[in-house]
Amino acid sequence: MVKIANTNRKKITVLIPCYNEEIGIGSVIKNFPINQVRARGYDLEIVIIDNNSSDATARIAREHNVTVLHEPNKGKGNAMGCGFRSIGQDTDYVVMLDGDATYRPDELLRLIEPLDSGFCTVVIGSRLGGRIMDGSMSQFNRLGNWIYSHLVRYFYHVNVTDVLTGYFAWNREALERLRPHITSTGFAIEMEMVIKMARLGEEIACVPITYHPRAGETKLSPVYDGARILWMFAKNLRWQPSPQLAPVRVRVEAVSAFLE
Repeated sequence: MVKIANTNRKKITVLIPCYNEEIGIGSVIKNFPINQVRARGYDLEIVIIDNNSSDATARIAREHNVTVLHEPNKGKGNAMGCGFRSIGQDTDYVVMLDGDATYRPDELLRLIEPLDSGFCTVVIGSRLGGRIMDGSMSQFNRLGNWIYSHLVRYFYHVNVTDVLTGYFAWNREALERLRPHITSTGFAIEMEMVIKMARLGEEIACVPITYHPRAGETKLSPVYDGARILWMFAKNLRWQPSPQLAPVRVRVEAVSAFLE
C-alpha cells in the first residue's frame, strides 16, 4: 500500500498563562493528546507564558520541551496579551487554558472540531454546561458565574453558558479581530473577551467540558476579582468596535457535544 503524505496539516497553538503553577503544569503538558492530534492532521505547539513566577514553573515547563515566554507584569490579562502577540502566521487555531490542572487537555479536540468544520469562529468550553467535579468550584463561585452568564446573555444578546471559563478556542482570524480591543490586565479578561466578541459579531459556540479541583492554591479573590469582573461587564455595555470593522451578523449556538 502506498502512503500519501498529508500536505494540508493545520497548526494549533496552545497558550497557557501561569503564575506559580509548579504543582500542576507538568501534568497539564503531559496530558495533551499528542498522538490523537497528529492523527487528525494537526501540528501542536504548546506555549507557556510564565507570569513572573517565583517557583519552578518555567523550569518544569522547559524540561517538557515546550516554548516558554516570560511576562514580567503580573496579571492574567498581561500574560495572555504576551501570548497573543507571540502567535505566528502559520497558526490556524489558538487554544487557551489554565496551567492549574483544572481543565483537561485531552478535551482539546472537542473545542477544535466546531472551528475546523466551519460551524463557528470561537468556541467556549462550558463548565456549567458540562461536568464540575466535587471540590472544584464553590457554591458561591458557581452562583456568581451563573448570574454573570445570565447578565451577559440578556444585555449582550449572546447565548453563552459560562462567561468565566478559562478554556477558549479561536480560529486565528477571530483572535486577530479581538486582540486590538483587549485592555484587561487581570482576571476580568474572560468577561472582556466574551462581551467584545459578541459586539464584534463572532460566531460563538459553547461545548461542555470537565472541570477538576485545581492543583495548588488559587490566586483568584472571589470578592475583589468578582467586583472587577462586574465592572468590566458594566463599563462595556455601550462599547462598539471601531468603525473600520465591518459589522457581521451574530450567530451563537450552544452545542450539546462534539465527540472525539
